Amino acid sequence: MDSSDYYIPTVALLIGLAVKLPGLVKDWRDPLIRTVCLVIALGSAGFFFAAPPTIAAVNQTTGIANFSSPLVYSIISAFSASCLLLIVHWRGGPPEYVRRISRRWQAGYFLVVIALVVLFVLGDAPVDRHTDFDTYYATTPFIREMIVLYLLAHMTAALVTTGLCWRWALQVRGWLRAGLWVLVVGWLLNLTFSGLKLAAVAARWTGQDWGALSTTLAPLLSALAAPCATVGFLLPLVGPWAVFNWRTARTYRRLGPLWRELSSASPRTPLAGRIPWHSSLYVRLTRREAGIQDGLSLIRPWLDGAVRSRAQTAAEAEGHSVGEAAHIGRAAMVAAAVLATRQDLPAKPLIPPEHAEIRTLHAAPLDVSLALRTSQIAAAVRESSAASPAEDGEKSPA
Repeated sequence: MDSSDYYIPTVALLIGLAVKLPGLVKDWRDPLIRTVCLVIALGSAGFFFAAPPTIAAVNQTTGIANFSSPLVYSIISAFSASCLLLIVHWRGGPPEYVRRISRRWQAGYFLVVIALVVLFVLGDAPVDRHTDFDTYYATTPFIREMIVLYLLAHMTAALVTTGLCWRWALQVRGWLRAGLWVLVVGWLLNLTFSGLKLAAVAARWTGQDWGALSTTLAPLLSALAAPCATVGFLLPLVGPWAVFNWRTARTYRRLGPLWRELSSASPRTPLAGRIPWHSSLYVRLTRREAGIQDGLSLIRPWLDGAVRSRAQTAAEAEGHSVGEAAHIGRAAMVAAAVLATRQDLPAKPLIPPEHAEIRTLHAAPLDVSLALRTSQIAAAVRESSAASPAEDGEKSPA
């Protein structure tokens, strides 16, 4: 693998961490959020410190040959433990049960990290190996045990996490289920990563060379597993938020034609007050919806049921459904009323709309906005209403 194959996942995981940092700052006491951030941070650190250039730099800086090996093994072991803790906190249950299971996993992997360091100190690994440490020292006393312990700890976490996620995914729905299945894929890749490395190490015990499994194929699987783990953990958290904001943005955009139409009724007076530039999409949508309601109230005296009726009849004649024709009729009525309001014409509708019609108009602004944007009938009513006052103005001097 090239160095970029390590650093690209590092950057991708750091981006995932940046997505969660605002939530961590806001709810730093929440163990679930803390553990999510810890998982992503440790995953990123694992790839960064496992990159050959970083390995060389760390070994050179410390002056200890292969110092990076127990460091990377410890980071990955901590990552495995944090994933298990995250699943425990994520799934929940009685608080005492969650605390007890969490303490057991923490204690177990803490002992693993201590054992890794002790075995490295007891062993002898004088030759720096940046990519094939596992297979090169597979037969070296104490170093051999350190490698096997690390791989077994990683495989244990992969097996347990895969099983937990698999069973849980069968019980839930929606974004949570999607995230769990992604996690299953990620941890199966992690399990295969450990299995390939262990197979390469075992092959060295029998005098065979399967180094390509450890140095080429296993890192590729690990590079695929890390994004899966990040996406799997973030999907149930970010997915609903993304869908909500997408729907909010779509509604905000679809209300645009009606907002602009009503804004032209009183150009000097905005429909709604100013909001900060950094306001959320939801706040912007709320402002637009409130402004539209105020705008409809403003033009109410000029709403003419006769305009609506003619436009609705014309829409039905063009082949629109009854519902679509009704929306087009209301859009035409609004367009005519807006123009009359802007030109300060007398409020004398031929047929004042019924209260039920006014209520429907306020309740379905999206349909009216769509009709204003797409209907030629509504546009024609707007143009004819604009022309009528001008013609009256030409005749009045006579």
